[in-house]
Amino acid sequence: MAEESGPLPVVNWLKGADTDDPYIEGHKCTVCGAIYLGERSNCSSCGSRDQIEAVRLGNRGKLYSYCIVHRSFPGIEVPYISAIVDLEGGGTVKGNLINIEPEPENIQFDMLVDVVFKDALGRKDRDGNSYISYFFQPAA
Repeated sequence: MAEESGPLPVVNWLKGADTDDPYIEGHKCTVCGAIYLGERSNCSSCGSRDQIEAVRLGNRGKLYSYCIVHRSFPGIEVPYISAIVDLEGGGTVKGNLINIEPEPENIQFDMLVDVVFKDALGRKDRDGNSYISYFFQPAA
């Protein structure tokens, strides 16, 4: 039976999933400034060791690339927009672009998007735990 706690994060770099202020955590090299998702001790950009610190990534960015997905595996509604976003302040993140019709004429490269945190499509695990994920939507 699920415990009475908040939703679980879908990825380990989504922090504060059970709070009113979730965010995406990156890891930044203090030597060269490169930002990564997921913990690491070595910088792939400059080769520094043990110079990585956790940072809170921005909640706004620009659409770098996208793909409208029309075929997927069972249980996943299509079409949906898979997007790569360059966040303000650094960091590049992949996720789904929502609240916009999945037609190329509606989507522009470099369009401003906001990061939003929502229920992960109503899915639950075997224990009944719900999940929270991050998505992108056109900036307000």
